[in-house]
Amino acid sequence: MYRFLLTPRWWGIHLFVVLAIPFCVFMGSWQLGRFEDRVESHQDAEEKPGPGKQAAVPLDELLPVDQETSGRPATATGRYAEQFVVPGRELDGKRGSYVLTLLRTDDGKALPVVRGWLPAGTKAPAVPSGEVTVTGALQASENAGTDGVHAGGGLPQGQLGMISAASLVNLVPYDVYDAWITLSKADGGMEPVPAVAPQGSGLDLKAFQNLGYTGEWFVFAGFVLFMWFRLMRREAEAARDLALGILPEDEGRTSVGTGG
Repeated sequence: MYRFLLTPRWWGIHLFVVLAIPFCVFMGSWQLGRFEDRVESHQDAEEKPGPGKQAAVPLDELLPVDQETSGRPATATGRYAEQFVVPGRELDGKRGSYVLTLLRTDDGKALPVVRGWLPAGTKAPAVPSGEVTVTGALQASENAGTDGVHAGGGLPQGQLGMISAASLVNLVPYDVYDAWITLSKADGGMEPVPAVAPQGSGLDLKAFQNLGYTGEWFVFAGFVLFMWFRLMRREAEAARDLALGILPEDEGRTSVGTGG
């Protein structure tokens, strides 16, 4: 009755099942591992003092920006240079702009400094003169997926859609740090811009997506096994009926019609 399991057609089905189930289990285990890593990093972050509560250190000691250094207070000394307005940024539900000023450090590179936030229609304050030392939360360069970013271009001169070295390097004749800071105490009557948590840290939406994908892959593995068993049972029942002389319903009707 089960000799059909050794036919070329069923060898193909067996091979698919043998390959598909381990693959689904592997992918499910990998997604589960990703979720566990995010849970562990969240627990470690809870046990450590918040980035903003740690002592400020020189900028170069915190670069490049990663999940450990993002949000840490950084200090830098230099002279302010070009200033840009970053429009379309919200603070406490109000729409306005960031005021970003480049700080030329002693090594010649410029650090983007968000000095504060202003409501829409407010004129940006003048750039402070002389040598200054700034302290603010370190942030990674923005990208096209960052909230509030205007990546389409077409902004007026003096406005910037995205805070990143890639967008600034074409606007100034010197190198720019691949990072920026937001001052903890805004000047010129502006409001300070709070630091944001780095992407992929803590129990965010992506962590629970990993958990959902884990369940999906294990369900796929179970579905493959169920379909293999169901196909085997159906073909075994058909072979048994044929051995007993029981024809399928369609064939039975055809035989009766022919005999008449």
